[in-house]
Amino acid sequence: MPAAAAGTLRLGDLTVNRMAFGAMRVAGPDIWGEPRDRAAMRKLLARAFELGHTFFDTADSYGPDVSETLIAEALHPFPKELVIGTKGGLVRPSRHRWDRDGRPEHLRGAVDGSLKRLRLERIDLYQFHAPDPSVPFAESVGTLAELQRAGKIRHLGLSNVSVRELGEARRIATIVSVQNEYNLENRSSDDVLAACEKAGIAFIPWYPLGAGRALRPAKVKRVAVRLGATPAQVAIAWLLARSPLMLPIPGTSSIAHLEENAAAAALGLTPDDVAVLDG
Repeated sequence: MPAAAAGTLRLGDLTVNRMAFGAMRVAGPDIWGEPRDRAAMRKLLARAFELGHTFFDTADSYGPDVSETLIAEALHPFPKELVIGTKGGLVRPSRHRWDRDGRPEHLRGAVDGSLKRLRLERIDLYQFHAPDPSVPFAESVGTLAELQRAGKIRHLGLSNVSVRELGEARRIATIVSVQNEYNLENRSSDDVLAACEKAGIAFIPWYPLGAGRALRPAKVKRVAVRLGATPAQVAIAWLLARSPLMLPIPGTSSIAHLEENAAAAALGLTPDDVAVLDG
């Protein structure tokens, strides 16, 4: 279980391995529609768990609906060690659109849809996917808090939020995770990460490899050569070293890349390596 080498962290009362798996790319091209080979994606999801990924990140917008459905097909009934985190609040009216919808009625339906597709009675972690500028943020978060009290959600998280929005949400409900874009080449959420560290909240960096951008700098390649690793492994190891509350979720549709990424959990960066990468 190479993914276990990075240690664990807490999501509320749940413990997961810090090397997690993002299930966005098991859907079709552009995260739209069915994958070309459903059986291959089910095999990949099963392999991700075998490798020690005990937290899977997904969302109803991935497909839409495809990623959640495939996770259930591949792994239900879920092993007790596996924690599923999903998200709602983005809708996909077409292949290249990701529209925000934080209306209470939409979120209620989204949670019920995720429960059905994942074959669950309660979702371990449900994250509000993105604030909707046309709906008061407190109204959206409050709706999810109501659904948590109703027993449909175990823990609540947020995605694509500012420090101010995190603070506002914490006045409404207990927040156990924040998922913002973060990688070697995009550290614009450093302030949100710091707020999460202060509050003991897990930070889930989406696009942990920056869609490949984090692999290109010469400094990443130099460290990779020195360690006998790949640039992707170095970029993931940097995230793990950046904060004990970091929960990277690299995703892929390739078992070879999945295994490569999992091995990053055991890659030990020296302080000098971190300094080079931070520069």
